[in-house]
Amino acid sequence: MQRENQSQSPGMITWMRFRRNSIGMVALAIIIFAILVSILGYLITPDSSPYSNTQILEISTQKPGFSVDMLLVQKDEMLPTTNIFQKMLFGAKSNYTSIPVSSYRLQGDSLHAKLFDPDGIGEPMKLALPDIIFPEVNNLVHTGGQVSFGFLNQTDTTVSVKNLQQTVENKHINKQTYWLGTDQFGRDLLSRLIIGTRVSLSVGAISVSISLILGILLGALAGYFGKRTDQMIMWFINVVWSIPTLLLVIALTFALGRGFWQIFIAVGLTMWVEVARVVRGQILGLREKEFIEAGYALGYSHYRILTRHIIPNILSPVIVISAANFASAILIEAGLSFLGIGVQPPMPSWGSMVKEYYSFIILDSAYLAIIPGLAIVVLVLAFMALGNALQDALDVKL
Repeated sequence: MQRENQSQSPGMITWMRFRRNSIGMVALAIIIFAILVSILGYLITPDSSPYSNTQILEISTQKPGFSVDMLLVQKDEMLPTTNIFQKMLFGAKSNYTSIPVSSYRLQGDSLHAKLFDPDGIGEPMKLALPDIIFPEVNNLVHTGGQVSFGFLNQTDTTVSVKNLQQTVENKHINKQTYWLGTDQFGRDLLSRLIIGTRVSLSVGAISVSISLILGILLGALAGYFGKRTDQMIMWFINVVWSIPTLLLVIALTFALGRGFWQIFIAVGLTMWVEVARVVRGQILGLREKEFIEAGYALGYSHYRILTRHIIPNILSPVIVISAANFASAILIEAGLSFLGIGVQPPMPSWGSMVKEYYSFIILDSAYLAIIPGLAIVVLVLAFMALGNALQDALDVKL
């Protein structure tokens, strides 16, 4: 067994240790699932409009699993076409106006429907079939079993009533299910939750990246050169360390302004201190080792010794603390959005969703606030469990 371990790389040994931790594997699966959901974004959301902000007031605060027939009426405006990558990143405006109906029937060249109403008192509605399929229809003439209609500055078109009815029933009336229900504005909660995943993971990834760059740089300089450089950097670290994190983030947010990118910078600039302290402590214990002394004797530059011999040997604790910082960044972003100084509407964020819906907890729609709250808890626990599992897997004493 010992010979097998000697023949394997350190990375393979670490992975084998990590796989034996069932909690860590579950946490990794949750994180990978969240990453895939955030990458696909609008490609998998039921509401693929920008920010998943389609508001249909007739179906507001409907329970999870709610289904309704949706009549899709072609809009008059011509929307620009979007490719799959643009839709995945930014969403795409819908070409249709969605009208929920509780019942409908096709009669001749018209559709007779009753608008959806939770109380069952829906207003009747009548639409000509060409008006549903084609915008800007004029010169509508019904002759026998055919309908003639035209567009501005174009020749008239004749279509059979049967074809119009089939087109409307097959393409313009869809059964739509809201698996997590709708909010007070009739927006799909599942779609907003999926896009909120992108916000939380983006804040965590970019904030941790900023903290790693600053923390490793300053910690390495302090630990490696020591003396006056160490004193100056440690003084700066202690000053930042003495300021409460949330207050510092709020101050930076007010200085940089409210918004999506400002949150990344504000959170990242407050999380580098822990990384710097860990890196400094590791380098202080490592710079006196024999292989570092050999680098001095061979005339290697300080840059080469730091980047090729010291920093690669201190990455294990940095990786562990990065997982914990990722969870902290998600919590900080959620807290700032709850306070109203984080991600701004209409962009969905788990923290802003909890703030927007927390008043529904005492009503019959508590799920509106509970679901995004549970999403925050699950993702934060996953990163904390991943950090603990990585700490055990990277421990050379085991």
